[in-house]
Amino acid sequence: MLVLLVSSCKTNEKEIDSYKFKFQNPSLKIEERVQDLIHQMTLTEKVSQMRYDAPAIDRLGVPAYNWWNECLHGVARAGEATVFPQGIGMGATWNAPLIYQMGTAVSDEARAKHHKFISEGKRGIYQGLTFWTPNINIFRDPRWGRGQETYGEDPYLTSRIGVNYIKGLQGNDSKYLKVVATAKHFAVHSGPEKSRHEDNYQTSNKDLYETYLPAFEAAVKEAKVHSVMCAYNRFRDEACCGSNLLLHKILRDDWGFDGYVVSDCWAINDFWEPGKHELVKTPEEASALAVSRGTDLNCGDCFDPNLKEAVLKKMVDEDKIDLALTKLMTARFKLGMFDPEENVKWSKIPYSVVGSQKHYDLSKKVARESMVLLKNQNNILPLSKDVKSIAVIGPNANSKPALLGNYHGTPKNYNTPVKAISKKLPNATVNYALGSDIAIGWPMLNTIPSSVLKNGENKGLKGEYFKNKNWEGNPEFIKNDSVVDFIWTLKRPIENLTTDEFSVRWTGQLIPNESGKYRIGLRASSAGKLYFDGDLKFEFSDDHEPKTKYFDINLKKGKIHDIKIEYYNYHSDPQAQFVWAKINQDLITPALEAAKKSEVVVLCLGLSPDIEGEEMPVLLEGFDKGDRSDIALPQTQIELMKKVHALGKPTILVLMNGSALAVNWAANNVPAILEAWYPGEFGGNAIADVLFGDYNPAGRLPVTFYKSIKYLPDFKNYNMENRTYKYFKGTPLFPFGHGLSYTNFTYSNLNIPDSITIGSNIEINVEVKNTGDFDGDEVVQLYISHKGKPNTAIRTLVEFERIHLKAGETKKLKYNINPKKYSLINEHGKPVIEPGNLVISIGGKQPGFKGLSNTHTTNVLEKKIALKNK
Repeated sequence: MLVLLVSSCKTNEKEIDSYKFKFQNPSLKIEERVQDLIHQMTLTEKVSQMRYDAPAIDRLGVPAYNWWNECLHGVARAGEATVFPQGIGMGATWNAPLIYQMGTAVSDEARAKHHKFISEGKRGIYQGLTFWTPNINIFRDPRWGRGQETYGEDPYLTSRIGVNYIKGLQGNDSKYLKVVATAKHFAVHSGPEKSRHEDNYQTSNKDLYETYLPAFEAAVKEAKVHSVMCAYNRFRDEACCGSNLLLHKILRDDWGFDGYVVSDCWAINDFWEPGKHELVKTPEEASALAVSRGTDLNCGDCFDPNLKEAVLKKMVDEDKIDLALTKLMTARFKLGMFDPEENVKWSKIPYSVVGSQKHYDLSKKVARESMVLLKNQNNILPLSKDVKSIAVIGPNANSKPALLGNYHGTPKNYNTPVKAISKKLPNATVNYALGSDIAIGWPMLNTIPSSVLKNGENKGLKGEYFKNKNWEGNPEFIKNDSVVDFIWTLKRPIENLTTDEFSVRWTGQLIPNESGKYRIGLRASSAGKLYFDGDLKFEFSDDHEPKTKYFDINLKKGKIHDIKIEYYNYHSDPQAQFVWAKINQDLITPALEAAKKSEVVVLCLGLSPDIEGEEMPVLLEGFDKGDRSDIALPQTQIELMKKVHALGKPTILVLMNGSALAVNWAANNVPAILEAWYPGEFGGNAIADVLFGDYNPAGRLPVTFYKSIKYLPDFKNYNMENRTYKYFKGTPLFPFGHGLSYTNFTYSNLNIPDSITIGSNIEINVEVKNTGDFDGDEVVQLYISHKGKPNTAIRTLVEFERIHLKAGETKKLKYNINPKKYSLINEHGKPVIEPGNLVISIGGKQPGFKGLSNTHTTNVLEKKIALKNK
């Protein structure tokens, strides 16, 4: 035995000798390798590795690495990828195991794409393995534009969906992380967007620990999330990215988090820039404050070189730099970035998984399960496939953005509702019409056709393609492009590019064929400029996802206008579209004509990620810089809906949106309403499957649909009083957990003890039967109410499960509710259990609602039990 030990030791010595640096030896422990690497670095090099776009350290053989990547609902901004339903749709499935499968599929694509990029020598933004996902903030107010990214308003539902997505992303290997997931935005963060860089929020300890922290705690303790992103705002006077309470006491001391913290992008600049938090006066002080309080990685440009200056000026100890760098480099080693690829099992995932049929099927499954049937008067749905003519009308009927939401990848498929319905009914006449703009002042922009573009004798524009980002020198080639409508996924326009950098200049003339007022725009990723008659109308500057800029102008038929577009690309998702729309068109008349000649009408209304989202410049009626100032449908769509309904045709309303809508008139007048969210690239298929009975809907609302914002507190008020299903005192339009089915479910034989001793589990047995004619899913919801206790929630979701039942089938279900789930959070933020009475409800909905807000296709059973001291 002694000989074997000595032999083993000699082998390790030889291995170490074969590497230039000790940290390069994969047989050593990660902790040892990380410390050796950091020991080799200069202060300048250390600081350089704490920015998101960390440069290479050539002398140490450390490659460049860009930490910024996104996979909110599929790998984002990195070219071709499967696009799943938006986060709010993921929450609407109420199916945590399904979201684990989705996370596994997304991380498969992430790994495959990363290794392909590395093989091509590409290490830029959106090409790494550290993903700033998921967004597990609580969607406490329907006005928040980024609420679409979350899983809804409930901490328990959010934690279950979030934990499963994180586990699917990070994988189950004992040595290597598949990818790094990042729980964001920590903490107490959910709007308003326009003031997030200056706001200072306050909450009680009860609200903090009952509402805003549970999903993060679950992400850390259960899912072992390896990264947390701190938020822009202040909480209790401290910037979240410089908060002792959040980053030290709660995250690390109380929860034992051992990963790294990344700032939200340019959030550290808010510490000192005028008009923002103004906590300190200089970027050096801001960098020192952030690092000393626990922010390890800066998305932005504040740390480098200011952090070095802060160390030299003794504002922060170099030991703090080493501690932060230890966490960052540990992540890179755990991802296998310093090991041979053959050692890392995740590196063997083939690129063929990207956009594979298996992932397409899963995307469609998630989309189907996210569909929430809000209303179905007289069982008008499902529709007959024998219909001979159908009108599909509305600004979202053929909208690609309404499929994708925000933070999305580039899909191969854009299955819009009109496209899917046309495919579903090959023998019917499908009459499509836009019907209205998405909102007053926001027309639908379409690609400018070749018929109005001229380049010499050619229709279209002259395209000059350059192998650099500055249109320098001679172009690689020149060609005529009939339209500017490009999404380059796998193949770039210029062959043999060693980087993602290229540029294109399009020139020519625009000759409108109709007079009128037009909106002319450019939708582009990366950066670019648009010149009109020699004047620079606007430019993009390093946008991180495709965005649209535009200007409005009066044009005369036949008048010639000079066009020049300069576009350059620097990352892996190049896109450019030259678009326009005629403003103030009569869109309703053709829509009414389409409806009149059809047997049934499907109205596809809602919102758009172009006007609700993250910190936008949008100022429209009902919208405010990405947020909403009114939760009603935009007036243009209400007018369209009322005029179509007046025709007396059977009408179905399909909503596509990222946040709750006060569709009060529709709820009272339109016989059927389907909530589809932003449902991904197969969303139209899922909608058509539900409308025509090929899928029985079972999604449930992850948020409350209110009747008006007048019933809600101020948007900036973060107290939970009169918010969400737990504390809202009014009558909602549709409650949290609501969702109808084409079949009926009946609960019976509830067995719960009359009393339990405090500290014991509550055992619940119940039977549920599908008493209808359709096979279908049921979402079992279990709530607890504390009767007679002041300042407590009306009820709290403590368990849920999505099950499938064939027509006539009965299942016996059993649940054990542990003491943590039935405890209360007191004014100190501590869980307490006191003697008293609990009311437990179990069924396919919340109890106690009537009329429209009642889910009439299921029932609820309730039981009061006593909590007693030992």
